[in-house]
Amino acid sequence: MRLDELLRHGDLVAVGVVEALGAGTIVAGALWAALRCVVEGLRHRSAAVFTPIRLSLGRFLTLGLEFQLAADILRTAVSPSFAQLGQLAAIATIRTALNVVLRREISHERRQLHAGAAGGTGDPR
Repeated sequence: MRLDELLRHGDLVAVGVVEALGAGTIVAGALWAALRCVVEGLRHRSAAVFTPIRLSLGRFLTLGLEFQLAADILRTAVSPSFAQLGQLAAIATIRTALNVVLRREISHERRQLHAGAAGGTGDPR
């Protein structure tokens, strides 16, 4: 096997592993959040208990999207064409925008959670 074939095969394996980590992170976070929603919903019957669950799910989603972006970068790093670079730029832009929105939502929810705990008048979603 030639060196370039070996590198291409190794890159495909690395991309697959990183993509699987990203998907696994998202699935694990969604399952964990769903389980917590059921348990906390039955136990407390208050909308306020869901905010910490949403924050945790947002962190799982953000981490999973970062893994997926890393896989896209790995895929393009070996032998990029202009079409692949354009696709990577579009994917990176979309995923980065999603991460910014998720982080903003997490920050907003965290502030509301702390305001509610400190006796403030946060929105108890």
